[in-house]
Amino acid sequence: MFNEEAVSQFQILKEAFTTAPILSNFNPSLPTIVETDGSDYDLSAVLSQVNGSVKHPIAFDSRKLLPAELNYKIHDKELLGIFCALKH
Repeated sequence: MFNEEAVSQFQILKEAFTTAPILSNFNPSLPTIVETDGSDYDLSAVLSQVNGSVKHPIAFDSRKLLPAELNYKIHDKELLGIFCALKH
């Protein structure tokens, strides 16, 4: 049904989805990336650093929106995600 390449790529994906990323220690001399997302119901953030050509996760954070925050416009939820990530 699948050719060898498809099976090989599926195995790579399966490994990626079943292996937890290893967190790295923060290094102040490396470039730092903060990625955030604010959706209808929650906020999430990832702090990463780039070492060479590889992006290493440093920390993850997420939380549900409070009842009042559920009424925010989407751009306000996105900004709240940035605020919470930097505060964390």
